[in-house]
Amino acid sequence: MIPVPGFEGRRVAVFGLGRSGITAARALKAGGALPILWDDGVSGRMQAQAEGFVVEDLTTADWSGFAALVLSPGAPLTHPKPHWTVDRASAADVPVLGDIELFARALAALPDGQRPRVVAITGTNGKSTTTALIGWVLKQAGMTVHIGGNIGIGVLALPTPSPDAVYVVEVSSYQLDLTTTFAPDVAILTNISPDHLDRHGGMEGYVAAKTRLFQQMVSGQLAVVGVDEGYGQAVARDLATLRGRRVTVVSTSPYGVPLVETAMSALAAPQRVLFENGEPVVDLTAARSLPGRHNGQNAAFAYAAARAVGVSQATAVEGLMTFPGLAHRMETVGHLGPVRFVNDSKATNADAARQALMSWPTSYWIAGGRAKDGGIEDLRDLFPRVAKAYLIGEAAADFARTLGDTPHVIAGDMATAVTLAAADAKAAGGDPVVLLSPACASFDQFPDFEVRGEAFRAAVLNLGATPSVHG
Repeated sequence: MIPVPGFEGRRVAVFGLGRSGITAARALKAGGALPILWDDGVSGRMQAQAEGFVVEDLTTADWSGFAALVLSPGAPLTHPKPHWTVDRASAADVPVLGDIELFARALAALPDGQRPRVVAITGTNGKSTTTALIGWVLKQAGMTVHIGGNIGIGVLALPTPSPDAVYVVEVSSYQLDLTTTFAPDVAILTNISPDHLDRHGGMEGYVAAKTRLFQQMVSGQLAVVGVDEGYGQAVARDLATLRGRRVTVVSTSPYGVPLVETAMSALAAPQRVLFENGEPVVDLTAARSLPGRHNGQNAAFAYAAARAVGVSQATAVEGLMTFPGLAHRMETVGHLGPVRFVNDSKATNADAARQALMSWPTSYWIAGGRAKDGGIEDLRDLFPRVAKAYLIGEAAADFARTLGDTPHVIAGDMATAVTLAAADAKAAGGDPVVLLSPACASFDQFPDFEVRGEAFRAAVLNLGATPSVHG
């Protein structure tokens, strides 16, 4: 745990007692604060009471006595409208903070020479893979590495800081909205595409939340920006105009994007080659857990971060090539004869599904669930790569209309989709790929994308497929 100083003997309101909220309460208490907890759900309040925390109804509390409100990232700060606790805090002139901000303040309070380094990753897609990949590479280099934030362990539950440690932290737009002083040593923006627009009041607010990652950075710290889309290009231009700011851009286009001096880029077909200072470093074709152009870009982010914290070129490359991959993210779960089954359940929007569909010349595509705005309309240019689509969940009928003449069938549920896709892929011959990349949220049929991915895995293994050990 990372104790949070600065609130000794003062009351701090904590709303939302999920993973980040209860962890923040523990860290505040360890730092000497008097956390006052509340949650709309009875179970959260009961857990807090069982741990000995003060649970108080914040709807009737005296807000003038609070030093801060620590808000769950699941509660809206501004849109569609501020959470009622935000209104109460604003009326009492109480600052609203999140767990990432508490983490930043805890590290800033350490004496000079005692602070660990921080690598922070955000973006619409690819941030979890990039976070895990960076952690893997740094661990292979023998460093003391702690990985958490929006992935795995809440950031304040990570081990107590030591000067030799590197914290690799995934941060969401919701978490960044609640930061004011966070300034990582390496800040990475993988990409930006429309997502969570209801929570940010539109695309402008969403971009503003993502770019808060860079706002407090100072000379000597490194910003790494993906520039394969217009939003990333604009961010890179803005950062390049700030004096003393180190900026690396990462592109998968054949010649990079000459916005700023490009230190590294992941080049597209015919080879996925990683470059440093214009010189080729490694061909990623043999990195079997990093298929596709987008994973070439993720590898470039990881390589840039590793080099920035002192990892040698050879060690960084070895780490990339041995990465075992993440579950539910372009994960090969098994083979049935020549048929390969790939679980990309984490692809909860069209842009993420695009990266998967581009990774093979053709695939038998399982898609559907609870659709995001626009559905799969933006994927029309990739429909020629779809041998056949197998549609599940609420979006099935709408996706069928969008697919038009592209071969497809409404399968309805995961098990049926896998069975149909496997039979068609086997009959086609060659080395076919059955790809689960839903381009949808999971909440119509599954509680989250992990459960959806496990349902795919189970359906594949039930056919008698040979499971893959990893990637």
